[in-house]
Amino acid sequence: MDLQNTSNRIVVLDTETTGMNKLGVHYEGHRIIEIGAVEVINRRLTGRNFHVYLKPDRLVDPEAFGVHGISDEFLADKPVFADIADDFIEYIRGAELVIHNATFDIGFMDYEFGMLGRNLPKTETFCKITDSLAMARKLFPGKRNNLDALSDRYLIDNSKRTLHGALLDSEILSEVYLMMTGGQTSIKFTHEGEQNTGADGLGIQRVARPVSGLKVITASEQELAWHEERLDLVVKKGGSCLWRS
Repeated sequence: MDLQNTSNRIVVLDTETTGMNKLGVHYEGHRIIEIGAVEVINRRLTGRNFHVYLKPDRLVDPEAFGVHGISDEFLADKPVFADIADDFIEYIRGAELVIHNATFDIGFMDYEFGMLGRNLPKTETFCKITDSLAMARKLFPGKRNNLDALSDRYLIDNSKRTLHGALLDSEILSEVYLMMTGGQTSIKFTHEGEQNTGADGLGIQRVARPVSGLKVITASEQELAWHEERLDLVVKKGGSCLWRS
């Protein structure tokens, strides 16, 4: 694999797991079951992606299955982490890793590296780690900053993509990250009624909304169920959920 380990090489990465602990160390006792990553050089996607499914040697938690839909049966014939570890390290070595809620994924990655029993160093020693969630919270304080919200905010259309899971999320995140760091001069926030002039600092226009005459539509039982599934995803990606506080 001919990789360009230059200072401008970015790897946008996401993982799916068997679940996570709600108390204590979030990764302990759980395993990575999917890794998806896309390479960005000179602010362009190169097409050199890294994507694997992994057999975890434990069952996937029902809550996690509800988020990513990856079943125990599907993973039964997949390689284990040890089989792909060297290729994975080679792929990410020297790159800037862009990860949404990096603490979650890096914790799992270092846990997997540690279980190999090879005294491998922490990921932060051979990669620069950038948390796009922390970036988004600084750019948009007090707003929803999960991947879906950011995609809507930056008008990124993912409806025609055929990729799935961690690789899909990595591709979407790469576009979000490039938008967040590109200094665009006009981004229309159609879902939040705002217009941000971006890096030129000319200010923010707020769109006045009527306070009366709005029709209230009550959510159906199915929509409430979908909402709960979305909150599960928010907890997974963001580590916490304001709606459940």
